[in-house]
Amino acid sequence: MPTPVVIVEYDAAWPRTFIDIADTLRSLLGKNALEIDHVGSTAVPNLAAKPLIDIDVTFADRKDIDKAADCLVEAGYEARGNRHGDDMLAFLKKAPSACRVYLCLPGNETHRKRLLFRDRLCRDGELALAYAALKRDLSRQFRLDGDAYTAAKKEFIDRVLSLPSP
Repeated sequence: MPTPVVIVEYDAAWPRTFIDIADTLRSLLGKNALEIDHVGSTAVPNLAAKPLIDIDVTFADRKDIDKAADCLVEAGYEARGNRHGDDMLAFLKKAPSACRVYLCLPGNETHRKRLLFRDRLCRDGELALAYAALKRDLSRQFRLDGDAYTAAKKEFIDRVLSLPSP
């Protein structure tokens, strides 16, 4: 059964939730986790989003990713595979706080683009508002099709990523 695409108003608790999850991940994954970044819409202040914290964890070596993947599964995260086709492994945990954790190497292109997109939306309130409106429209159009919802955002995201650097 598909999971409905639900967009909610920004929750001021999301940054704290990220910090709590990141602390847990640091304890679980140890010093080999080089960076733990809050990415996705919940990382942008005042942006409507799916109530799911997206987190990228960067490791220096592929063998560290493999060890981290085993740790996440043992801790109750559901392995979701290589969702972007670029060696970035995804994991989902629904409780106590819903989150998706992605494991990647430094320089991973998907990770780089996620940070750039997040940072541009954080700096440009009008872009963030336009993105929120698009997300609400698409969530109604693709209420039971998360893949189509995500694909329909691609043009907007690509446009934001192609903007010249400030």
